[in-house]
Amino acid sequence: MGVVTAVSRSEGYTFTKPVRSSITLLEGLGVEGDVHQGVTVKHRSRVRQDPTQPNLRQVHLMHAELFDELRDKGFAVEPGEIGENVTTRGIDLLGLPTGTRLHLGAEAVVEVTGLRNPCVQIENFSAGLLKEVVSKGPDGELIRRAGIMSVVLVGGVVRPGDEIRVELPPEPHRPLEKV
Repeated sequence: MGVVTAVSRSEGYTFTKPVRSSITLLEGLGVEGDVHQGVTVKHRSRVRQDPTQPNLRQVHLMHAELFDELRDKGFAVEPGEIGENVTTRGIDLLGLPTGTRLHLGAEAVVEVTGLRNPCVQIENFSAGLLKEVVSKGPDGELIRRAGIMSVVLVGGVVRPGDEIRVELPPEPHRPLEKV
């Protein structure tokens, strides 16, 4: 089991999302009051491509263990600062298969849709950070470490300290891809 360490949301298109005492997840929509809430895409680059695409990026989850690694490399990154809604600890988010359900606290359930595809805004936040969260593997494939994206299956309030229960999908498991 993992734990929620922080929750964040922003009403506007800001890179950093202010930390809150709680957030409310709305079924099929995302985080109540967050700029990325909605059935269809809300990220500006995706809206420009096709505003009718389904929003597979309703809730962004980031593992606090990444912040620990970045701190060891000289980057000071705190919850919400690189745009996540839910900061976790104790779960290998990047190792989860597509379709995993995460039970957040007493009620909320999100389904993992894929990996966050970080953009240049991360580099603008802190020079050199982009290469720490996106790198190339031995076969030249891109390795994305900037968290995962999900959609809300069951709404509910999520707070720091809430337990996270992982429910894996039926096999065969599909690895996460960028969304």
